[in-house]
Amino acid sequence: MNPHETESLPSKIEVLADLENFVGELMHQHEAKRTLWFPSDLLDDPGEATLDEHLNALRARAMGIPDPARVALALNLLTEEGLPHFHRLLAVHFGDNTFWRLWNNLWTGEEDRHGVVIHDYCRESRIINAKTLETMQFAYLRAGFHPQWDYDPYRVFVYTTLQERATQVSHFNTGKVAGQYEPQLEYILTQIAADEARHYAFYRQVFAEVLKRDPDQALESAAKIMPSIDMPGVAMPNFREISDVVRRIGIYGPREYLKIVEDQIKFWRIETITGLKEAGAKAQEKILDIPRRLTKIADYVESRSTAKTFSFELVFNREFAME
Repeated sequence: MNPHETESLPSKIEVLADLENFVGELMHQHEAKRTLWFPSDLLDDPGEATLDEHLNALRARAMGIPDPARVALALNLLTEEGLPHFHRLLAVHFGDNTFWRLWNNLWTGEEDRHGVVIHDYCRESRIINAKTLETMQFAYLRAGFHPQWDYDPYRVFVYTTLQERATQVSHFNTGKVAGQYEPQLEYILTQIAADEARHYAFYRQVFAEVLKRDPDQALESAAKIMPSIDMPGVAMPNFREISDVVRRIGIYGPREYLKIVEDQIKFWRIETITGLKEAGAKAQEKILDIPRRLTKIADYVESRSTAKTFSFELVFNREFAME
């Protein structure tokens, strides 16, 4: 961007401030549409059964969940347990003296339940090696999450849009696979996915408003994030191998990310934005070309994939083969 072009561009902080009334209304709509659930609501009450009878029935149902689905569930849980990193990142950008703080606190409270209910389910069902899971969680939190986008609030909105949608897809598809063996786990994951869908809708609507107010800088930010995103658990031990399992079982991979990006380009009406400066126009062109590149990546990954055997401490070192 030429230095003289920046003179007519608004400050990103000014745009965030201008969005506060919009965010307030969006929060009102968000809370009006959702029913607030808690982990105890999703885990069966033993009722007339004894606690032992309840746990034995749960473990009997969960026994059939295949190891790849268990690995996917563990990744979903560890991703949710990274909540402190995201609260910090959002607080840095939104500040503690603005209306944005209210959204960050609400979002954090809603997200916190996700890790709790999955952790409770895993503990009660015993489908995951608890010590390994907790060790990985500690390592993940200690490693931190410091993405390159954390100094640009516009990139934050693009990333959270894409990541919330990816998380929704992962929870929902994990539920579909596990639900063939354990309907209660599918129910739990479906409720979490519905939460993620509402959070996704919030962030992408906010970025749509940013595009209206500051299209050039917004497109430049989006162009830096959309080609690929690191999921928050990238620092976890064995993350790449676990992600490969999740792709092979059909829960989440390059093909799903391609669809997510295509949906955002359509929703944000990227191709219709006009009156851009040179840098904004170049960013727009780059964004519109991303689906072509992602298609090539998905085709390449799938064409190079061969049968492989996996083994993880998370699932008690049992070996399983996948195509």
